[in-house]
Formats: sequence, C-alpha cells, structure tokens
Amino acid sequence: MLEMTGISKSFFGVKVLDDVSFSIDPGEVHALLGENGAGKSTLMNILAGVYTVDAGHVVFRGKPLENTTVRLAESAGIAFVHQELNLFNDLRVYENIFLRKEIIKYFGILSKKEMIARSRELLSQLGVDIQPTAMVSELEPGKKQLLEIAKALHAKAELFILDEPTTSLNTTEIEMLFDIVRRLKAQGKSFIFISHKMQEVFAISDRYTVLRNGQLIQSGNIADVTPMEVARLMVGQQYSEQGAYHERELGETVLELKNLSGEGFRNVSFQVRRGEVVGFTGLKGAGISEMMRTVFGVLPIKNGELYLFGKPVNRHNVRRAMQSRLSMIAANRKENSIIPDFSLLENFYISEHRLSSMRPLIRLRKESVRYRSHRDALSIKANSPFDMITSLSGGNQQKVIIARWLNTQADILLLDNPTQGIDVGSKAEIYRLIQDLASSGKTILVSTLEIQEIQKVADRCVVFYHGSIHSILKRHEITEERVVLSATNAIKSSEVLDQHDQSSRSAG
Repeated sequence: MLEMTGISKSFFGVKVLDDVSFSIDPGEVHALLGENGAGKSTLMNILAGVYTVDAGHVVFRGKPLENTTVRLAESAGIAFVHQELNLFNDLRVYENIFLRKEIIKYFGILSKKEMIARSRELLSQLGVDIQPTAMVSELEPGKKQLLEIAKALHAKAELFILDEPTTSLNTTEIEMLFDIVRRLKAQGKSFIFISHKMQEVFAISDRYTVLRNGQLIQSGNIADVTPMEVARLMVGQQYSEQGAYHERELGETVLELKNLSGEGFRNVSFQVRRGEVVGFTGLKGAGISEMMRTVFGVLPIKNGELYLFGKPVNRHNVRRAMQSRLSMIAANRKENSIIPDFSLLENFYISEHRLSSMRPLIRLRKESVRYRSHRDALSIKANSPFDMITSLSGGNQQKVIIARWLNTQADILLLDNPTQGIDVGSKAEIYRLIQDLASSGKTILVSTLEIQEIQKVADRCVVFYHGSIHSILKRHEITEERVVLSATNAIKSSEVLDQHDQSSRSAG
C-alpha cells in the first residue's frame, strides 16, 4: 500500500531524517516507534503533506506522491488522526463529520436530515454509541477519538496514522478502539500506530519500525522481538528495565485527609509521610484527579478535613496551597502546564513569581542562575534558557515543569499522569528523578493508569473505585492482578480498613 524510500529532511541545516525507508501492506497495523525527537512525526508529516521531502520518494497505492499537500494526501486516502484531536467542540457530531463535505440541496441549503442519517449509519457500522446531533464538547475523550476515525472513514481513507491514540483513554475505551482497528484491518484498511506504550504496541501491531536520531534502526515482525529488545533499539544499549525504586527512611506525617469529599470523590482518608512516594490508580474517572485538584485548592472541599504539616487547612485555594509548600503537575501537559508562547526561563519562574507577586520586577540574571541550577540538577537537555519550551521533547518539557515547582520550595508534589506522551527513555529519567526527590525529603503523590509505573517508584499504592478508596496496598502487594481486581471492584478487600489503620499507626 505504501512505500517510502530514502526519505531525508533538514530544518535550518539540521538533518532530522537521514535516508529513512518505511513500508506498509494492505490490512496491516505497523508500529512506528522511537523516542521523542527520533523523526517519527516528521516522517508522518511528510506522508500527510505537511512537509515536503528534501530527498526520497513516496509511492501510495501504486502512484507516486509528489509535492503533496494536506488536501491531496486526504484525497489519496491518507488520514492523520493526531494526538491533539482536530475537532470543533462548538459544532455537532454530524457537522464535524461533514465539514467541507456538506450535502447541499437546492439554493445552497444544507440537507441536515440526510447528513444526520448518514452519520448515524456510519457510527452504527463502527459500533460506536454516539448521537449525530450531540455537541462534540459533551463527548468523552474516548468517543472523540472514535469520531476522528469516523471522519476519516467518511473521507474514504485507506491508511490511518494514529498518533498516540490511547493517551486519554481508559482500558475499556482502548479495547473498543482496538476492536474497531481489527475490524477495519479485516476490510483491508491499514494503520500506522505511534505509541510509547509497549503493551499496546504488542497487542495490536503486526510489524514494527524503530527510528533513532532520524535514522532507521530496524524493521521486522512484532512476533520476533520482545518489549525489552524494542526499548533497547529505541534508546540504545544503555536502556535498563530495572526499576528506580530504593528504600528510604520516612519522616513525620506531612499530609493527611480525613473523610475528605469533593467533586467526584467521597470519604477519602489516608496519611502520607515525608520522603514517601504513594501511587494512586484506578479506572479512568475514579476520582483521583479530582481528589488531587481538591488537595491543591483548584476544586472546593465539600466535607471532611485536610491537614498539611499537622495543621488544619481552612479557606483552601491554589495560592494558599502554594504558600503551604504544595505543588501540582496537572495531567495533559500541553493544555494545563506549559505556556507554549513562553521561553524555558519564563515557564520556569512563573509560579515562583506568582507566589512572590508583591515584588513587581523580574530580575533575569537572578532567575537565569536559578534556572541553570535546576537544569543541571534535573538533567534537562536544553540550550539557551530563552528558547521556546516547545523546542524541547516531552520528557524535557515535563522536567521544566517539575523545576518550576521546585523553584517555589515545594515539599509536597502532586503528579497527575506525569509520563503522559513521554518516550521510554525519558520515563526512566522521570522515575529516577522521583526517587531522588523522595530521598531528599520531598513527598510525592503519583496518579497513573499504568500499574508498572507504580511498581517502579511507589512505597504504597492507593486504589480508587467509584470515587472512594478500595484498597491501600503495601509495596510487596502491588501486583497487576491485585490492582485490577481492586480497581474494578472484582474483590471486596477485607484488608482495606486494616491496611489503612496500620498505615495510620505507623505514620503516627
């Protein structure tokens, strides 16, 4: 179906793709793998008509693609489903599907009834329960992802580029997406699957191609390699699957929730000690993100008590949380953390400056010294502090955000899905950083849907189910089976209260 040969591309004299070849057959799911900055996005943007090649050839369905534009690539049957979905939230589902392809009656009047009927038929064929007249803004992330695929099918796409399609999906939504991929694959449609999640790569892919530093490293059948071998190909032989965890001496209790209730969660009680790393997990929508945002003062406390460093918290808000040496790295870095129009330095000092807003002037020399100190301590791979933050890889962007909060002298860090959209090498660096910060006396709460992440860094694991704590597991009890059974309420844990009481006594 697709043959890309000898593809090279440079930007401002820097070669980002060097003689790369890539191919895909009809009815195939092909995983395109590599760290952030490896060249995956550039290669796909060439295929989708965003960039032109400096050298090389692209042949799609037997026809050469030359001087391709986005419109021409779409017309040829290539659909790029981006990680940041290209949907209009203030339009209805059927309006998004028929955008630029509207059905028009006499005198230029839109045939809404026919577009709604065809949209319903298309969504029904996919097995997707979405109402054509619903506003896109009201859809859950998983349904938005499926709507993007429906749009591409309506445009008669034969090749789908799926860029990190499962980032915002829960386990059920991922399985629904994969079922649709398998169904379309059986009809001869092909998929290029870009993901950092090895478990998903091996569950859905037929073949793989690994890029590193803009060069083709290896291609082959997914059945012939292991996740560990692929990870080594992506980051080099220095990759190790060993966890970063090491035991530490824990201090006094620094954070305590007593029957705390808020938006999306209720009657949550636990204690966390200085230097402790606690992992939080559960099904998506279990209430963990809401609980973290409430602790940080973003959402209001409805009932219960919150204690920071032994003192009750009253009239809680973000500024008071920051003054209490609390910090939060929100989920979805691109929307909630980085300011894309700001430089690295500006992204770095903005929280500290907000905290010290009584000082009206920003001293660049002083802030630059602080930035360089944190850059070196966190091993941030960056050049000038005046470069835009968008020039960095996802992992280094996340390190800048962590540095932002360390710059406020925060002692408690709330990390909501901190490795989202980050490659395996950068993930390992984030894990080591979490352990190093804990060893220095920082207290860290990590929310993630990936159980392996909790196994790599956490002293304990708190499992949520429907807005409440189901289980609190000690480190040796954190297994994938136990966590999944708790997160789905498949077992009624008789040990929940005992474990909580024991942890409370030990913390006291």
